[in-house]
Amino acid sequence: MSAQESGRDRRVTIRELLEMKRRGERIAVLTAYDFLFARLVDEAGVDIVLVGDSLGQVVLGYDSTLPVTLDDMIRHAAAVRRGIRRALIVVDLPFLCSQVSVEETIRNAGRILKETGAEAVKLEGGDEKAAEHAHALVRAGIPVMGHIGLTPQSVHALGGYRVQGRDEANAERLRTEARRLEDAGCFAIVLELVPSVLAGDITRVLTIPTIGIGAGPNTDGQVLVLPDMLGLNEGFAPRFLRRFANLAEEARRGLAAYVGEVRGGTYPDADHSF
Repeated sequence: MSAQESGRDRRVTIRELLEMKRRGERIAVLTAYDFLFARLVDEAGVDIVLVGDSLGQVVLGYDSTLPVTLDDMIRHAAAVRRGIRRALIVVDLPFLCSQVSVEETIRNAGRILKETGAEAVKLEGGDEKAAEHAHALVRAGIPVMGHIGLTPQSVHALGGYRVQGRDEANAERLRTEARRLEDAGCFAIVLELVPSVLAGDITRVLTIPTIGIGAGPNTDGQVLVLPDMLGLNEGFAPRFLRRFANLAEEARRGLAAYVGEVRGGTYPDADHSF
């Protein structure tokens, strides 16, 4: 029985996600940033809702995730939590909230769980320092999702939003990072902008689920940014993105109709008056 079939009111757990990998069931993940969309995403039956620091770009209008603060994440994650009945909620640790010290990483992640009701945090990077911080969080009782490949908080160091692991040296580095994060206790790992064959290799050697974005079909699950896949973020069109709706066009029609009827005096009419 899949997570969706097992009942909408029963919360998805980390143990269930591990069982889904073992059974070969694909894991559906989407981002959400507010109460109303969180409720719709949850009703659709996704297994994990990620409150991503991508809200910096698709909600707050920044050109990267770097300006997003811990308070931003907590405010939006708390709103998302109020709309979720079933999915597991994971919240990104934003830039400089997991890079300074182990103690500060634990404090910041603890604030997220205490103040939002989320079940887990996501931490970018797979080097030894990132693994040390992930291990410390797990030991403190805070579940951690890892994230390797293209890590947006390191976009300047990586030279832009580029596919990672194309050459053998970098591919081996990503394999090592994935194993390191699993050993640190992460319950899942996001693989972003990684060649499909490499993503499949990593997925096969890990006992924890991999969640791909721009990593092809060979991962255990997929994640997309909600405004991107719903067609609200029209200026963003990478190769990996499929638009499953065109809400920007539908919104324009509705907005134009409203403005036209108000200016034409046809709204409100008798049916919409007391």
